[in-house]
Amino acid sequence: MALKPTLRVPSPAKINLFLHITGQRPDGYHNIQTVFQLLDIGDELTFTANSSGKIQLNASITDLSEKDNLIYRAAKLLQVSTKSTKGCVIDLTKRIPMGAGLGGGSSNAATTLVTLNYLWECGLTAGELAGLGQMLGADVPVFVVGKSAFAEGIGEILTPVKLPKKWFLVITPDCHVSTAEIFSNPQLTRNSSPIKIRALEAAECRNDCQRVVVKNYPAVAEALQWLEPFGKPLMTGTGASVFCSFDSEAEANEVFSQLPEHLNGFVARSIDHSPLNQIVK
Repeated sequence: MALKPTLRVPSPAKINLFLHITGQRPDGYHNIQTVFQLLDIGDELTFTANSSGKIQLNASITDLSEKDNLIYRAAKLLQVSTKSTKGCVIDLTKRIPMGAGLGGGSSNAATTLVTLNYLWECGLTAGELAGLGQMLGADVPVFVVGKSAFAEGIGEILTPVKLPKKWFLVITPDCHVSTAEIFSNPQLTRNSSPIKIRALEAAECRNDCQRVVVKNYPAVAEALQWLEPFGKPLMTGTGASVFCSFDSEAEANEVFSQLPEHLNGFVARSIDHSPLNQIVK
């Protein structure tokens, strides 16, 4: 059967509308509760399938070898898991800042799994792809499923939710926050009381990692402080990005226009469904 043509597909960013850490597991991971909100901004990947059996990634990401890149690892995992003899060339246009808590690497991995499953005609279900994604990272399954969701466990137990339409001003300070460092910090709150999904609207919007990050990364503290006059800013994931929500694009852009030159940011709209799933079905 002939291989399907080249596909150019989106790889959306996310923010965590809150992040509660409800306990530490025997395996060292943490149980969390969060809401993943997908955004209408993200990276773009182009996949060209071939019969070579080789995976070629064209991406200029410094300090990261090809085989350490989540895109390559996702493609190789799918290839090995399905015993596929097909190969591909992957081109990446990077827009989501790395190490910023916006899910860039996880989204790229999920986009790779979903798209190559289609191009290589592997025939895996969304559930099976999410299971592979969990092997690559706790945030990968939500991008495979492609819906904004309430998440539990380590982030892999997902309940899709319909969220109010919002516009977000996202600021990414010029620092890289290590997720491993934050989750190993002895001052991290690890005993937040679990909430029920029906209590989401009344849930306190806080990020249990924020206090530790702010204490150790002054640039994150500065960004949050700058946003405070405009709403209730919050950090996403383990940082470094912070955000504030607005009811309209005009409001978000008005605040964005005041952003100091040394701070980098963007305005994005909330989406409930990933555009990837409209292309690859």
